Amino acid sequence: MTDVTKADARRHRQSANVVKESLRDLNTQLSLLNRQFGAKVELKDADWNCLDLINRHGPLSPGALAKLAGLHPATMTGVLDRLQRGGWITRERDSDATDRRAVTVRATRDRNPEIYRVLSGMNTRMDDLCEQYTDAQLDVIADFLRRTAEAGRAATAELADD
Repeated sequence: MTDVTKADARRHRQSANVVKESLRDLNTQLSLLNRQFGAKVELKDADWNCLDLINRHGPLSPGALAKLAGLHPATMTGVLDRLQRGGWITRERDSDATDRRAVTVRATRDRNPEIYRVLSGMNTRMDDLCEQYTDAQLDVIADFLRRTAEAGRAATAELADD
């Protein structure tokens, strides 16, 4: 390996380490934000994660939601009970299912304005931040974040298999 190639490899490794360290900082800050958000709207972290998954991917069966959230079905029952009591979701009987106990979980969206209000500061900051980038740069960032999420899903699956 030439000195130029070694130097390039070293710079690339250093840059990659800066990205990974930044992702760790982001993880911490988003955890803190989610904790503060949850306190404002009276949602536990797992409850908020599940509500977000229902809002983005729903309606879902409790089993499908448990799989997406990486939660045990028994844990999911408690989460869904709290979300339903809070007016965040409804459970609807699936009339087409062969198992008459089958239900579908659906977000009510009645309380979404509350979510938007509490998260408005972060949304405004993200809008301001995105304004500083070109469309092409935003495409690269979005691609990186999608691929990072996929790497996280794969690593999670590996840990679950151990």
